[in-house]
Amino acid sequence: MQHYYELQDYPVELHSIADLQDQDPKRFRTKGLRNLAKTVCRIIRERGAPYCAINATGGYKAQIAIGVLMGQALGVPVYYKHELFSEIIAFPPMPISLDHALWMRQSGLLAALDRHDVLREVDVDLDEWDERLETLVERVTIDGEIYLEISPTGQIFHETFQGRFASERDRFLPPSVPVARKTKPAINDHSWGSARGPIAAFIQRIIDECPYVQGCRTHYWNSALSRACLFRLKGEEIEGVFSNGSWTVKIIIETSATTSGQREACTADLNYRLGGWKI
Repeated sequence: MQHYYELQDYPVELHSIADLQDQDPKRFRTKGLRNLAKTVCRIIRERGAPYCAINATGGYKAQIAIGVLMGQALGVPVYYKHELFSEIIAFPPMPISLDHALWMRQSGLLAALDRHDVLREVDVDLDEWDERLETLVERVTIDGEIYLEISPTGQIFHETFQGRFASERDRFLPPSVPVARKTKPAINDHSWGSARGPIAAFIQRIIDECPYVQGCRTHYWNSALSRACLFRLKGEEIEGVFSNGSWTVKIIIETSATTSGQREACTADLNYRLGGWKI
């Protein structure tokens, strides 16, 4: 394929996809297909969907399926050439729908899985588990313990909406809070030990960097608990969960949002802006 395009004087740039191999079927499914989805989605975001097309010819059948799904999700034409066909065919667009609201509500979990590859199931609060997540995540057992990891379909789902949200988030977010109306962090009187300073600094960062945030207050502290770090919706409140692996603090974020859609957008934006935080 490379040689063919170079003969036509087209520039060729190769990308190696880690774990896309046939010696280890499990690694192919859990890592290889995810890496393929991440790489293709990144290239399409960088170049722009109107300037891209996907050639789904060749490779493993699972790769073709992932290519078609990415094309439908990202609005990119997908082409295929069977060895017996006399011409190249284009897959027709299909009226599939991806749930934007579901992504905004679950953006914290999906971003955490994308960052960390796997998360222990016990570190994820499953009290409000949405059954629609079952197609977006997979459960694996490592050394007798259950872990969650994002599935190839979940990777496409997350990459698609993360890219769209980055370019369109101002359409969904509520108005900014005037600086004079922003409040100082409200931290409960616990025995925080050495954690108090970093937690206070990070809460202040949320207030300063997010225009729609008016204030934050802690409402839970456990000095001996590990949890996945993320922002999420809890009823009509936005909650931030922060953990360094040995302790966990939960924070209520007060915003200018007045509708459920605006709260979902704030949750997604917090995960987008601050998802890679370190405390």
